[in-house]
Amino acid sequence: MTDEMMNLRTLIEKSPDADLLREMIGFAAHRLMELEVEGVTGASYGEKNPERVAQRNGYRDRNWETRAGTVELRNPKLRKGSYFPGFLEPRRMAEKALTAVVQEAYVHGVSTRSVDDLVQAMGMSGISKSQVSRLCAEIDEKVKAFLSRPIEGDWPYLWIDATYLKVRQNGRIVSVAVIVAVGVNSDGRREVLGMDIGPSEAETFWTAFLRKLARRGLRSVKLVVSDAHEGIKGAVSKVLNATWQRCRVHFMRNALAHAGKSGRRVVSAFIGTAFAQDDAEAARLQWRRVADQLRPKLPKLAVFLDEAEIDVLAYMSFPVAHRAKLHSTNPIERLNGEIKRRTEVVGIFPNEDAIVRLVGAILLEQNDEWAVQRARYMSLETIAPLSDDPAVSLPAIAS
Repeated sequence: MTDEMMNLRTLIEKSPDADLLREMIGFAAHRLMELEVEGVTGASYGEKNPERVAQRNGYRDRNWETRAGTVELRNPKLRKGSYFPGFLEPRRMAEKALTAVVQEAYVHGVSTRSVDDLVQAMGMSGISKSQVSRLCAEIDEKVKAFLSRPIEGDWPYLWIDATYLKVRQNGRIVSVAVIVAVGVNSDGRREVLGMDIGPSEAETFWTAFLRKLARRGLRSVKLVVSDAHEGIKGAVSKVLNATWQRCRVHFMRNALAHAGKSGRRVVSAFIGTAFAQDDAEAARLQWRRVADQLRPKLPKLAVFLDEAEIDVLAYMSFPVAHRAKLHSTNPIERLNGEIKRRTEVVGIFPNEDAIVRLVGAILLEQNDEWAVQRARYMSLETIAPLSDDPAVSLPAIAS
């Protein structure tokens, strides 16, 4: 029996069940690296071979994130040349984009202390503009193709939201709005549909963004979910023949501001009874009862409820199975949170192209992760009836 088989048997006998898969992945990865290095050097470890073309030079420790957990690897190093395991991706797209943005900031002398620290940690001192340009061009091409791809099929649900990032413009540091759209199609799959950058969330900006999505093929939108920004509401009414859903979470924050500290829990429970109803008509009736009960003591809150009723309860007219994902912008808020986390290291972007590069790469990665998930975001059976395509929306004929 070979030494490798002996080691594998020992590994299986000694490892706890929870760690067994991770240890086996590490064992297989180590053997694969050794085989690859033998091919690169022309000789196995410790072998004296006149055909050897390179000498080994120890190992470099590296953590490999897998679905089974973190696997600790020891990557072989060479005295001349370099070796990188073929089964490892050198950098994920967003990491490449972050590197490109940091490099560009560093080359142009606009980096902050945190960026300088990151540059040194990456070993990127003495970067040339040509190196930056090559890396940026590689990423920009992929991001541009992703953000301008045709949008095919029906998209019953659309979430849109904005986050703000800082960028240098004409020698000043300004905040710009980065808007993102996420949709669910008639197959129940979720995708990032687009992003754009503008000086603010003005209605003209949102209108132009939605029209751009429509030109790329966005159609059959039944419900748009967002916060209560007037610019979004006006743009949706102009461009999309769709119902607008006001984010319930944002609404509750605004409503409780009218209740005072002592009454917030009671008011929250009152309003929550409307959300607990089984259908749209029952929810509207309960909403009016709550508003009338609050009117004598909290007239401003009652008026606020009257004005918000249609928009906050819009999601109740859609399938019960979808309502938990339709009543708020939480699905896209999580994505914006990831954007904020990944862009904090940059702090101030050197230009808007750098924002598109990094944020676009993050969105591309997220979209790829959604694409490979086995489970649909919404089941095919519950979402198919919403499609405008007769071949999709009609129920199957019983045999």
